[in-house]
Amino acid sequence: MTRLERANAVALALPAALLAGAWGSQLIGHLYPCEMCHWQRWPHYAAVVIALLAFAVTPLRRPLVALAAVAIIVSGVIGVFHAGVEYHWWDGFTTCSRIGGATLADIMRAPVIRCDVAQWTLFGISLAGFNAAISLAGGFYILNLLRTPPR
Repeated sequence: MTRLERANAVALALPAALLAGAWGSQLIGHLYPCEMCHWQRWPHYAAVVIALLAFAVTPLRRPLVALAAVAIIVSGVIGVFHAGVEYHWWDGFTTCSRIGGATLADIMRAPVIRCDVAQWTLFGISLAGFNAAISLAGGFYILNLLRTPPR
């Protein structure tokens, strides 16, 4: 497998795995996302689509994989911001969101999901913090794979 093919595979697998984890925590673990959690997902959705496109359009593979890596890094940057809001290092600039429902009564019974409170942590690191670390490391790893190796 060439470095470009490996970069493309990572650019697809990494955001897909992070999205699977996010959806798993939501649907199985009942950790409902706040508005900023959703913001972190959007660049991963884009990265998955771009990485799939890179497999299909091989003449444009390198720039498409680079674009997918940038999208992954953007999610990581949003994750850093969100983690900072959760740890109260700085204020967020969004209102908290509610899980929607079919009726007003459903909406009123839904839990309020605060952006400034981590719903789950491991070793003091929130899900936003894990997304930030994994996305930034993975995105830069992909960009490193895209570099031409020294001769």
